[in-house]
Amino acid sequence: MNKSTIAFAISLYSLTLLTACGSSSSNTSTLTSTPTTTSTPTSSLPAATLALGIIDVPSDVASTYTAALKFNRYASVTAPNGKKIGLIAQDGLSDNQIVRAREILRFYLTNVEKSKYGIDKSAVANKIADSGAKILLLNGVDDGKNPAANLDGQPLYYGEIQVEGGPWYTTQNYEHRDASYEEILHFIHDYGIGVDQNSTFAGVLPKYQAEIRAAQVDASVKKLWGAGQDSWIKELTAENSLTQEYLAAAIDAYYGLWGAWVPETTAQQGNGMWGFYVGKTRTDTLADDPAGYAIIEQFFSPVITYNARIDEAFTGTFSLTYDALLSYTHHSQYLKDITLTGSKPSGVRVNQLNNNMTGNAGSNTAIFTGSLSEYSITVKDKIVTVKDLQDNRDGENTLKDFEKIQFSSVTIDVPTS
Repeated sequence: MNKSTIAFAISLYSLTLLTACGSSSSNTSTLTSTPTTTSTPTSSLPAATLALGIIDVPSDVASTYTAALKFNRYASVTAPNGKKIGLIAQDGLSDNQIVRAREILRFYLTNVEKSKYGIDKSAVANKIADSGAKILLLNGVDDGKNPAANLDGQPLYYGEIQVEGGPWYTTQNYEHRDASYEEILHFIHDYGIGVDQNSTFAGVLPKYQAEIRAAQVDASVKKLWGAGQDSWIKELTAENSLTQEYLAAAIDAYYGLWGAWVPETTAQQGNGMWGFYVGKTRTDTLADDPAGYAIIEQFFSPVITYNARIDEAFTGTFSLTYDALLSYTHHSQYLKDITLTGSKPSGVRVNQLNNNMTGNAGSNTAIFTGSLSEYSITVKDKIVTVKDLQDNRDGENTLKDFEKIQFSSVTIDVPTS
């Protein structure tokens, strides 16, 4: 299989292209930038924003997603057919929130080796790109007060986009619970995978959707999902969105987004998604809803492969290893690659997933489990590789722009050669 055919690009969607066209793990994914073809127009955005692949709203959509409605930035993922899947952001979103939403979209569309339906997601990405569907990153919260919510697009609000290392994330604040995975999944489900029981099937994976539907019906009959939510289930039935909401509940549990939630009643104990899905963690989902667990692993990666940008406000040690005393590690244990942002001194505790880690402008320490003698350390082209010589513990990790390495026995300076 040709990698360039099946891979996806985060579009830097260079400003030169705006002038030229008048518009704007074992998983595989190739990132490319747009080649320069003409002179670069002036942008209103800072250089640091542009460097993240975030640009001004392209002219071909700026008449709809206007500055008057507070839209001021755009990011995209490029499908194999060369068309863009766009995310259009209002002015209240941080750059890290925009990048995170884009990276979750890219992550969902990245091929997953040996999976039943996710081994080649080209058709899904192409279908979404052909539809012209967009994700709208909106100011505020979903309270009906943002007029831009009436525009065509999948909404995702500022108040429901957590950024790894940010205060909502580290405290697992469910008043600002992380809905990014859910809403972006809805987008891919509706415009790419496809939903049955409509007048026509608009997606490209009818067999996968049939399995999702079967799992949803099974979960509903067994009261694994939606129990006691009769009015909500009635509304979802009328919208034909039962399967989308069920799959989102399972995905959120699978990626650890409900692990820190504290139930309010005895009946909710052990459950996630406000108490009406039996899966609170990945382990719970496997035990209590094996059909739901199975459909996730038919398309989605068990490891979160996007590079998580740790919020510039973070200081201390960010853990990629589950720690019952750190609520956010229900989710961060599935992260593989991270970049520290800002300039505050920070450490990172590795996990077993072969982490690639980039430091920030401050002093950074990589923290390992064992003693120095249990690791090999090599340096090549300013990239330090620390390999655990014991199996199933810390894996093989690359460090860039880190100053210290901490072992159980000693802390050393990062070698330069």
